[in-house]
Amino acid sequence: MPAHTRDRHAQKEDLPLDKELVLKVIPMPADCNANGDIFGGWVMAQVDLAGSVLPARIAQGRMATVAVNEFIFKQPVCVGDILSFYASMVRIGNTSMTVLVEVFAERIRTQGQYIKVTEAKLTYVAIDDQGRPRPIPKEAQPD
Repeated sequence: MPAHTRDRHAQKEDLPLDKELVLKVIPMPADCNANGDIFGGWVMAQVDLAGSVLPARIAQGRMATVAVNEFIFKQPVCVGDILSFYASMVRIGNTSMTVLVEVFAERIRTQGQYIKVTEAKLTYVAIDDQGRPRPIPKEAQPD
């Protein structure tokens, strides 16, 4: 069943006001899997990039993805969708930070309507030049 047909059963959603827009991207035909939908690995890579934006501000230096705590594909992503990635900090520890990323698709035929297609929680760790965990600067942490 084509994605636009499945969308009739999908919940149209409002964009989150309590999260920050950190990335917008449009998948192209080269990003498709054998079914004609966008490859899940491509979506995961974009989520990792989007998820790193807020922790990068706090880490003030090198950091690495250390865990994908949760990753849920709710709806397929189609060629030409306008994807909006929203992020919020879930937790800031001594060396690590956990981020929630929600991805909303604006279908090419229904612009202005949004469908949540993916959500994920990822953990990043601040690292030193040798790749070892280092403390997150206290002055960089939000109040």
